[in-house]
Amino acid sequence: MNTLSTRRTRAVIVALAAGSLALTGCSGSSRSGKDNAQTDKDAASQSKVVPLGTAAQSNGPAAAVAGAQNGGTITVYQRDSYNHLDPAQMYVSDVGDLAKLIFRGLTTYTQDDKGNKTLVGDLATDAGKMSDGGKTWTYTLKDGIKFEDGTPITSKDIRHSIERMYAPFITEGPTYIQQWLSGDGTTYRKALPDGPYKGDHLPKSVLDTPDGKTVVFHFKVPQTQLPYALAMAGYSVVPDSAKDTKDSYDVAPVTSGPYKIASFKSGKSMALVKNPSWDPKTDPSRHQYVDGYNISFNHQFSDSTKRLMADKGEDQTAISFTNAVEPTLTKQVLSDPSASKRLVQGYQPYVWQLNMNMDRIKDKRIRDAITYAMPSQQVVRIEGGSYGGEVAGGLLSPTVAGYEKGYDPYGKLKKPNGDPEKAKQLLKEAGKVGMKLVYAYANTEIRQKESVAIADGLTKAGFDVQKKEVDSSSWYQQMGKVDNGFDVYLTGWGQDWPDASTVIPPSYDGRIIADGASNYSHVRDPKISQEIDRIRQIPDVQKQTAEWQKLHHYIVEQVNPAAPVFFVKSLQLYGSKIGGIRYNTDTNYLDVNTLFVKK
Repeated sequence: MNTLSTRRTRAVIVALAAGSLALTGCSGSSRSGKDNAQTDKDAASQSKVVPLGTAAQSNGPAAAVAGAQNGGTITVYQRDSYNHLDPAQMYVSDVGDLAKLIFRGLTTYTQDDKGNKTLVGDLATDAGKMSDGGKTWTYTLKDGIKFEDGTPITSKDIRHSIERMYAPFITEGPTYIQQWLSGDGTTYRKALPDGPYKGDHLPKSVLDTPDGKTVVFHFKVPQTQLPYALAMAGYSVVPDSAKDTKDSYDVAPVTSGPYKIASFKSGKSMALVKNPSWDPKTDPSRHQYVDGYNISFNHQFSDSTKRLMADKGEDQTAISFTNAVEPTLTKQVLSDPSASKRLVQGYQPYVWQLNMNMDRIKDKRIRDAITYAMPSQQVVRIEGGSYGGEVAGGLLSPTVAGYEKGYDPYGKLKKPNGDPEKAKQLLKEAGKVGMKLVYAYANTEIRQKESVAIADGLTKAGFDVQKKEVDSSSWYQQMGKVDNGFDVYLTGWGQDWPDASTVIPPSYDGRIIADGASNYSHVRDPKISQEIDRIRQIPDVQKQTAEWQKLHHYIVEQVNPAAPVFFVKSLQLYGSKIGGIRYNTDTNYLDVNTLFVKK
């Protein structure tokens, strides 16, 4: 997450509507009173480095779904409409399922029935060929890949898709690859200030297309994460033709996936129908079982939950891409004999943490005291209990490669309701008993409830808590200010792909402290920045993962910029005539790649 507007938007989605990374459906056994919420054991496959697949694994068609049938239309209940249909503007997590249905990129993920992922070639014949220690990556395009209008997809289209990301009207999408190719921050835009629209291109020494089937990326330093970044929706292919209408492309994008857009009424509805130019023999991950999707917006979580619980009429063939079970209705859903059989659950990639403003709280003993004092379990209870979250011991989610089960340097798992006596002792040692602590919280119902529990826990530890309510619509804008005037405040962060390289640098690198930046605690530790640079240049991803975990230990134990609070989990409900249900461990939501309608 690199741009200011993207960070804010993504963070709001995290706070309000983030989906879950789940592995399997759950049964109705919860009616017995047993808690069947997933634990980090269920996320075990997510803590492994995602392997790069072979050319054979990149071939289509995708593995058949057991019992799948063709035909029928799926109804989709969504709370939020789509702000962007241009893939280059797609970054927030709520567009993931839509993007999978209508767009394709050079790489994508396949997933087995146990949730294990493999990064494979999508439009490309494989996940990429690395050379020069990771500085050069070569991709060869498959035969038979086309846009919805039947036009073949060539290397010029791939080059165009990357280069248009430099254009000034692209403000919301990912910036990883642009920065790797042309410079950090926003300096990359200088390499191609108008994008490709005035006939300019990146030098062949940076991005080369020697023929219609070949794309070569050249980096100054090793970029072992390129195949994973290319799988993001933002890097989906856009045609190098007059159909790329620049900032108007949001209105009528040209699709390449199994479905295309038949109609879109912003804020009201969208209809998807089959794309006849999509060839399943070229696609290793997607299916085209259903005839289409009818999506309607403005369905709050409570509304979609009640509709899907009722399971009548079109509700039987309905899902939601991103709406979760309304937390206040969780018990009702779990106790319903029908609804409890139609659930998928699991981890989201987000970690909620209480950031401590290190410009204002300089003594680590005070930061440690705050961490010990946090009543994490009470916060989880407010979030919906074990189906909504799990007490966190560290700052990396169970969905990040290398996650260490049981990591708990501050004893949060052993004393989930906090350790006020330990906190008092640390405050006394620091000579700060009774210290005023300005605590900001958002004015949503759930954050208001959490603020009572958090303020009480901090007060018991010996702090003089000064609560400050902030409007939720400007929450991340306010918290993103360097001089925000607050001591502690909750934020959530989720990885862009299951690797700590998309968590630690944006959150804890002291070189990105600025208004709008995501280093919310204002960490200014030279060792962290030096280690980030060193780890990024390690060509072996497995070795990188181990080094990120070591750096994670240093951040949590030696710096402690944020108190870990909880790992986010989610529960989703679907209609009784929907088949092929599972969670997609890439998009973090229900897997649209495998759905079908039962006859």
